[in-house]
Amino acid sequence: MLDLEVVPERSLGNEQWEFALGMPLAQAVAILQKHCRIIKNVQVLYSEQSPLSHDLILNLTQDGIKLLFDAFNQRLKETTQKDYGEIGSSHRGAVETNSTGTHEDVIEVYDLTKVKLKYCGVHFNSQAIAPTIEQIDQSFGATHPGVYNSAEQLFHLNFRGLSFSFQLDSWIEAPKYEPNFAHGLASLQIPHGATVKRMYIYSGNSLQDTKAPVMPLSCFLGNVYAESVDVVRDGTGPSGLRLRLLAAGCGPGLLADAKMRVFERSVYFGDSCQDVLSMLGSPHKVFYKSEDKMKIHSPSPHKQVPSKCNDYFFNYFTLGVDILFDANTHKVKKFVLHTNYPGHYNFNIYHRCEFKIPLTIKRENTDGQTETCTTYSKWDNIQELLGHPVEKPVVLHRSSSPNNTNPFGSTFCFGLQRMIFEVMQNNHIASVTLYGPPRPGAHLRTAELP
Repeated sequence: MLDLEVVPERSLGNEQWEFALGMPLAQAVAILQKHCRIIKNVQVLYSEQSPLSHDLILNLTQDGIKLLFDAFNQRLKETTQKDYGEIGSSHRGAVETNSTGTHEDVIEVYDLTKVKLKYCGVHFNSQAIAPTIEQIDQSFGATHPGVYNSAEQLFHLNFRGLSFSFQLDSWIEAPKYEPNFAHGLASLQIPHGATVKRMYIYSGNSLQDTKAPVMPLSCFLGNVYAESVDVVRDGTGPSGLRLRLLAAGCGPGLLADAKMRVFERSVYFGDSCQDVLSMLGSPHKVFYKSEDKMKIHSPSPHKQVPSKCNDYFFNYFTLGVDILFDANTHKVKKFVLHTNYPGHYNFNIYHRCEFKIPLTIKRENTDGQTETCTTYSKWDNIQELLGHPVEKPVVLHRSSSPNNTNPFGSTFCFGLQRMIFEVMQNNHIASVTLYGPPRPGAHLRTAELP
């Protein structure tokens, strides 16, 4: 049984690890994978058709805990403990993926019988201590009068960044407010011994209005994250990327939050590998391509001639960006931007890239107009803006080996204005590949913001 410290408006954890509000999804998954011998039977819950309409949830079924991540920025919004009954079974130590219509936001402890909880080092829930209304009063002190939901027969007691829900067995036990005692727990006629049914940890004053906070400095772990990625265009198509980056630590730059550093960098087609390293730092991984499987679609007469050396990628996982270099010139030839939607083969490998891509829309009797495609655009909306259907897609089948199948199915690749849009079956964009001729000459790059 897990023994965890509750920190209102911040985290749930112990000496070895903690789930902190604002933590990226990938870090929470890394914790679960590292401690898989202790934390078992984890489900990933999301909406397959509408992934932006419902929060993404990691359900720790053995421990009665749910971690709720914002559907857009994929950072931890809240932790909850709530009794939903039997949700499903999974194999020992496995991470199980299901699609669901669940829409909630927070760290939720939904079954307090499966976990020990303490506040300021003192237990308020364990096998020996029941989380009664008297125990919560003793551990956390007085607070504002709670709210009773007659439909659920639940009484909600709220602190800043922390909420408890008590189960009332019948309408007779509905709380009664006494006018002579307008403040604190003493004003409410809650039955003695009423126990906590659910517990929520969240950011802010209200559970209903909670949002994922800014990523804590403790979650940077020496990495650089991209707040936004703008695609730079010239007259013929994309020419490079302009990235607004976040890092923790001292040094020049805008100090947005104590020691958080904000700065901009730009990389272009034709930049050398040294240029990219000086702009973005070392990649998390370097991946050398095998033979290009898309060569068959090339009009080049030499497409069947094997290359003597392999192109290679710089993988920047926390930026959600891959950069492909030509093996002969060591110059940038492609950028790949990843959206990290659940239900895609590469889900949770990359952090979501918050990109903006200007698209040139040509209509009759008008000059070319510019529309913006973002991480959250759907492919049918893009085709509607273009005013005409794009040519038939290339069907992409991914698998780890020829003998394995991809449980998420195929994706479809559409070519448009020197870009390839990989589209999922739910019409969301999985990735965008930018390509074009090398851009000669030096570029003026933006350094730190003033």
